[in-house]
Amino acid sequence: MSDQLHSARLRSGSLVLRPWLPGDLPALLDAYRDPAIRAGSRAPVEDEAAAERWLRAQEEGRESGLRHSFAVVDTGLGERPAGNVVLARSAPGSKRAEVGYWTAAPARGRGIAPQALEALTDWAFTVFAADGLVTLELLHQVDNEASCRVAEKAGYGFAEMLPAHPPWPREGHRHERRAA
Repeated sequence: MSDQLHSARLRSGSLVLRPWLPGDLPALLDAYRDPAIRAGSRAPVEDEAAAERWLRAQEEGRESGLRHSFAVVDTGLGERPAGNVVLARSAPGSKRAEVGYWTAAPARGRGIAPQALEALTDWAFTVFAADGLVTLELLHQVDNEASCRVAEKAGYGFAEMLPAHPPWPREGHRHERRAA
């Protein structure tokens, strides 16, 4: 994989989206103390060892080219990550990929999630266009109204209801956005 893809840094207004770093471990632990983030996570981070594994998994995903997770830093709030956005591809050349995100509790309500998701979306459709990417999907549980609003603000239209399926105990929504 190219170094440019491996070390991608995205900018959108006061936001910088950058690879997660080992020094981000305290911010990651703080974020995952929030019940809302734990409830929406497929792999909750419960302690320092789990946070180290999570950080390694993000690096391994980036190296494989199948998972691109970005720490979202709002420079108006400092250098500490205020959130996360991620693009997950099932295989090179896949026409579809999944996006996800979370915002740390102190940073919510500032428009960070839709702005970061928009930046990730633009980047994904640009970087992976030649590889065949045409559709991005965003999944969330039906009771997560905030995620529904973020999806809509970032141009992800509602596509369908999803049945409950482990690890999700409730029905969900699938939103999608197609490349222009």
